[in-house]
Amino acid sequence: MIAQLPPSLTTPDYSDFLEALKTKGFKGEVGTDYASRTVLATDNSIYQRLPQAVIFPLDQDDVACVARLLAAPVYRGIKLTARGGGTGTNGQSLTNGIVVDLSRHMNKILDIDPLARRVRVQAGVVKDQLNAALKPHRLFFAPELSTSNRATIGGMVNTDASGQGSCTYGKTRDHVLELHSILLGGEHLHSRPLGEGELEGECARDDRIGEIHRVVLGIHTDKADLIEARFPKLNRCLTGYDLAHIRGEDGRFNLNSVMCGAEGSLGFVVEALLNVLPIPEYSVLVNVRYASFMDALRDARSLIEHKPLSIETVDSKVLMLAMKDIVWHSVAEYFPGNPDRPTLGINLVEFSGDDIAEVEGRVAAFIEHLHTNETVERLGHTMARGEGAVKQVYAMRKRSVGLLGNVEGEIRPQPFVEDTAVPPENLADYIAEFRALLDGFGLQYGMFGHVDAGVLHVRPALNMKDPRQAALIRPISDGVAALTQRYGGLLWGEHGKGIRSEYAPAFFGELYPSLQAVKSAFDPYNQFNPGKIATPLESTESLIKIDEAVMRGDLDRQIDERVWNSYESAVHCNGNGACYNYDPDDAMCPSWKATRQRQHSPKGRASLIREWLRLQGNAGVDVLSTNQRRLHFLKSLPQRWRNSLAQRRGSSDFSHEVYDAMAGCLACKSCAGQCPIKVNVPEFRSRFLELYHGRYLRPLRDYLIGSLEFSIPYFAKVPGLYNGLMGVPFVKRWLADAVGMVDSPLLSRFDFQAVLNRWNVEPATPKRLAMLSPAQAEKSVVIVQDAFTRYFETPLLASFIELASRIGFQVFFAPYSPNGKPLHVQGFLAAFNKAAVRNAGQLQALSQSGVRLVGLDPAMTLVYRQEYSKVPGLAEAPAVELPQEWLLDCLSEAPIRNVPRAFRLLAHCTEKTNVPASSKQWVEVFRRLKLELKVEATGCCGMSGTYGHEARNQDTSRTIFDQSWKLKLADDIGGEPLATGYSCRSQVKRLSDRALRHPLEVLLEVYRDI
Repeated sequence: MIAQLPPSLTTPDYSDFLEALKTKGFKGEVGTDYASRTVLATDNSIYQRLPQAVIFPLDQDDVACVARLLAAPVYRGIKLTARGGGTGTNGQSLTNGIVVDLSRHMNKILDIDPLARRVRVQAGVVKDQLNAALKPHRLFFAPELSTSNRATIGGMVNTDASGQGSCTYGKTRDHVLELHSILLGGEHLHSRPLGEGELEGECARDDRIGEIHRVVLGIHTDKADLIEARFPKLNRCLTGYDLAHIRGEDGRFNLNSVMCGAEGSLGFVVEALLNVLPIPEYSVLVNVRYASFMDALRDARSLIEHKPLSIETVDSKVLMLAMKDIVWHSVAEYFPGNPDRPTLGINLVEFSGDDIAEVEGRVAAFIEHLHTNETVERLGHTMARGEGAVKQVYAMRKRSVGLLGNVEGEIRPQPFVEDTAVPPENLADYIAEFRALLDGFGLQYGMFGHVDAGVLHVRPALNMKDPRQAALIRPISDGVAALTQRYGGLLWGEHGKGIRSEYAPAFFGELYPSLQAVKSAFDPYNQFNPGKIATPLESTESLIKIDEAVMRGDLDRQIDERVWNSYESAVHCNGNGACYNYDPDDAMCPSWKATRQRQHSPKGRASLIREWLRLQGNAGVDVLSTNQRRLHFLKSLPQRWRNSLAQRRGSSDFSHEVYDAMAGCLACKSCAGQCPIKVNVPEFRSRFLELYHGRYLRPLRDYLIGSLEFSIPYFAKVPGLYNGLMGVPFVKRWLADAVGMVDSPLLSRFDFQAVLNRWNVEPATPKRLAMLSPAQAEKSVVIVQDAFTRYFETPLLASFIELASRIGFQVFFAPYSPNGKPLHVQGFLAAFNKAAVRNAGQLQALSQSGVRLVGLDPAMTLVYRQEYSKVPGLAEAPAVELPQEWLLDCLSEAPIRNVPRAFRLLAHCTEKTNVPASSKQWVEVFRRLKLELKVEATGCCGMSGTYGHEARNQDTSRTIFDQSWKLKLADDIGGEPLATGYSCRSQVKRLSDRALRHPLEVLLEVYRDI
């Protein structure tokens, strides 16, 4: 590894603009660091465009400040682009200029009027965030999309977003009542339906707003016949600058039809007034299975006649990927398998309404149609009834976009022609030709979509690092564009134009200059998101070409193939943004939720490590062999000291920016479990830290944390002395200031030996276990110790021993041996590998007896099946079970009296995201003992091992805790909260001064009463 300067600095003209911006009263943040720019250089498309800078306005005044400065003649060469959730699939928010991120600060719901069914929001509000706030009023914002948990309202407006249910509810434009936008020069446009008198007044204005109204009105009047001929009569008429709907059904003039779908090319949409709808009281989703995908498509024609709310289609490729994903455990019952007749296509048909009897009547008629209609062969159907069940199935469908990126190898489905729209009656024939086109190139592809609207998402599988395959973007795009026009449809039916705007002139023909006239009125110097939708009439600049813009593959192919394959858990991130989930009660990603900084997200960290690997390779560094050639610790010390001294004096190295992002990760592994692409930040984070600290000194804190499992048994011999020292003010100050550690946990002084003696617990040795008969082995268990529950939470470990003994098991105790997790988290990989091999050997020897091994803490236990499986030289990882996995096989229906108390499970984030069935297993264990256990939706607690004890993480750790766990511990919530993670219980004790019990302690209480 070498010091690596960022290869591209902000140019002088942009630096001047940013400096001037600060003097004009801009209050938000300005980022010119390479990390911030790199993270926002990609979205969910195939493209990558490095911005000059990123700015984060605090409010509308900040946005107006930017727009006023932009209008100064000296800054006419400055380009900028608004950005929301960054989930676009066509590079809509990518720019070589300045990114204006409206999502970090401008994300407030300003007003909810449930009686008028209206809501006023800022542009950065996330769609699901809005619906969560509306739910208590039984209202919702109707336009649906698969990225609803991270897509912003501003982004939805700018792409006129729609998805499932659009035939019933329409698109975003159909629900926008008023928009507030900031135009070039800082002028404020309040767009809304205008009567003739209001329109005359706006046209009479002697400013940009007046010119805009005059130009758009003139186009609508003079080009009416051409607009009628050119704009397709589709549910999805997303073309940008929607001239076909300048006047609504009531005849009033409305600029919102131009602003919706403009992709930020006309100005900044900063606020919206939206209409919202009542949530249907009852829903039924009929899941129809087919032997072929084409059967599913062709059947849609007859299914539409029953006027369902929506019809969603998924092909076999997406289904197979879903079956391997965390989402499948919640929906498997709705898609029963048959090896003889596999399901290769499904239609999800939803019926909803406020009258249950009426909805059930329509469903009954629909089911009768399925039984009697023989248009196509159907394999069967299932039904999901009620809001909860319907949402579960749709959660699988929503993940389809991301799941398509999680296939084996380098050839992966790519988004560039995946939102075509044709009249629904033409869809099956159109898709047949579409498939023939792709088959002609010998390509695989995945498909899903909204057949009721004639929209299907088709992603051809390409290796974008292969120049020959990347070159297919042009002929495929050209062919699909021509095909959609021939079938009366659009190339861009749902996800916007973006870099595909080059097809606009051909599609609009002689109407395209009218789009240019609109652009000229709003943005005469082509400064807002240039190259998209249209160029100004007099501009010499052109639309961006799909194969001239830099693609991610162009940069990715610079990374050595060996390095690429070695770091696949990072480099395959496709930018779908699932880690940007707004929901505070969802585990992924806590550092992103707390900081709102995108480099502190799995996508951000993956982007940084991919760029870092590229730069290291271009500098001639082989990161795979660096560790093998590393100097001895002491021999390398002088050079590391000199490098660190230079760092403190301000020397530049992009590695420092990458380090800051990696250091902010909690290593909770929620990304590894929840990301559709399985981006595993803790894995590549540890590898980076090891390389980074081969060049720069480590803080003392790292050594103390990494050695914790080795040192704590010795401290435990004198717990009184240790605990006393931890309470001395001088020691506490030294730990905080010199080491960077606070709130150190205290050692337990519980008499553990007495418990071992009482329950006849024996040391587990291979020899002793080999003496057991098969019957004895079946009724025995080996408890695998971890440092935290053994030495800091000893009473809990004692409770586990007593519970196992009371249910009839002979308990054996595995010899204590460091698990290695703290070493892995801190990037001491060589030491971790040694510890893992040593520990695994001991546990493997014990497991050969047939006696099951069980670990108490989920974070530590899961290391055996995750990190150990990747240790070089370790042939087989030991099988260590979680307590509930073991208990499910040990406990039968117990003749225990009903216990009136109810309990709530606050599960450890690593456990619930990486072992999806784990929470349900606890529920079943409790049910067998006649106990009620509800699984509580929670995010991360903010502790995650030692993260919360590090001084640098104090504010973030508390923020994470406050976002979810603090609220779940409110006194007015019924049911005793239980926590499975040592870290979680420590955090609750630390920040709420409340002791939570482990589920095992409740079970023990029951058995003690028997």
